[in-house]
Amino acid sequence: MTTSLPTPQPSQPAADGLMSAARRNLRETAHGLAHPSHPSVPPFAGARKRWRRLVPYVIVFALTALFLPVTITVLTNQYGVDDWPAGLLAVVQTLPLLMLAHRPLQAWWIILPADVLGALVLLMYAQPPQDIWPWPPPTLFCLLFLLLAVALRETRRTTIAVWALTAAAGLVLHLSVTERSNGSAGLVAAFGAIVTVIGAVVRERGVAQRRLAEQETISEAERAQRTLLEERTRIARELHDVVAHHMSVITVQADSAPYRINGLSREAREEFEAIAASARESLTEMRRLLTVLRSEDAQGERAPQPGLDRVQQLVEATVRAGLPVELSLAAGLPDLPQAVDLSAYRIVQEALANVIRHAPGARTGVSVTSDGAHLTVLVVNDPAEQPRSPLEPEASGTGHGLVGMRERVRLTGGTLDTGPLPDGGFRVAARLPLSPVTPTAPATAAAPEDS
Repeated sequence: MTTSLPTPQPSQPAADGLMSAARRNLRETAHGLAHPSHPSVPPFAGARKRWRRLVPYVIVFALTALFLPVTITVLTNQYGVDDWPAGLLAVVQTLPLLMLAHRPLQAWWIILPADVLGALVLLMYAQPPQDIWPWPPPTLFCLLFLLLAVALRETRRTTIAVWALTAAAGLVLHLSVTERSNGSAGLVAAFGAIVTVIGAVVRERGVAQRRLAEQETISEAERAQRTLLEERTRIARELHDVVAHHMSVITVQADSAPYRINGLSREAREEFEAIAASARESLTEMRRLLTVLRSEDAQGERAPQPGLDRVQQLVEATVRAGLPVELSLAAGLPDLPQAVDLSAYRIVQEALANVIRHAPGARTGVSVTSDGAHLTVLVVNDPAEQPRSPLEPEASGTGHGLVGMRERVRLTGGTLDTGPLPDGGFRVAARLPLSPVTPTAPATAAAPEDS
């Protein structure tokens, strides 16, 4: 007795999954055919030059002006169609070409049914000696331009669906009347595939370039923001040292006041003790903040902060580096607030670094003056005398040049003016108030010479 083994059946969940995927793809394809994937604006709509914005309109008007009379002539002379049916078919088949610049998908929905209708109308007339059916020559070329326009604007899925439906329409006509068809349906399918691939490649290349440009713009914005935050952190670390010095002085004076001043009342002694305790607590909190602000490799920043008394040394070091610099430092400068003193030094330092980086060998003048209410720092350089090496990167700095200057000037409530000179040089002018002022955003001139 033999027992037959059951025939394996396909897994029902797998079949359901395939059916679900097929239905989903059909829905997405139908949605793509019914809804354009781009706004109703022609290519180059955002171009700055007017002639580039007009190019798509010129092309579609030229195509319409060419195909309309040619279609009428071919239908009447070659196929023997009466004048008014030929004119009506030509209008329906060619006027939608005007939509190729902004709505090629909608133009395809009008032109393809009109072409199918035209092929059926031609069956009502006697077959001419040089018959090309179902697509006469004007219709064939019109369909190729239409497929190219759709491929340039629509997604890959929609483009393939448009080509497939166009080829299917020609195939159905060919199989329906094989004795009349002579291969023009196959030409549309073959050449349509070529122009569709070309248009899709051009479109996807343009999309990739736009995405790359957007990513570069985002990266540049992030880099600028990161540079700004790094410079603000650097300024915060330096301000800690400035404020900590004054807080230390307050602590020492408050602790020593009862021993230096005789006859203080108990209330006065308690007041000095409270001042000293508050100052020590503030110092402790600032040291905790400094631990967060200072990175592990920022040990060199623990040195005393520089001021205008070290500008002479800075200029001498710059001259030794090969940059001719002349320093004009006004004598008898008033006692400067420590924040202004440090900011002035940093502005000169960054300006000279920019000259070395962007204008090597240029003669440079540094001037520091004061009118009693403001401190003016001026750094002006001539055009570069030494050509830049092609192997030397232009942006070899940290990006802290003009960004740092603006932040320091804003901190002190001053103004900053930077920009190129008519002769090719560059000018940096900072005006810092010597009395406490509420910091405001200074008016600055955008310059390409930021380090």
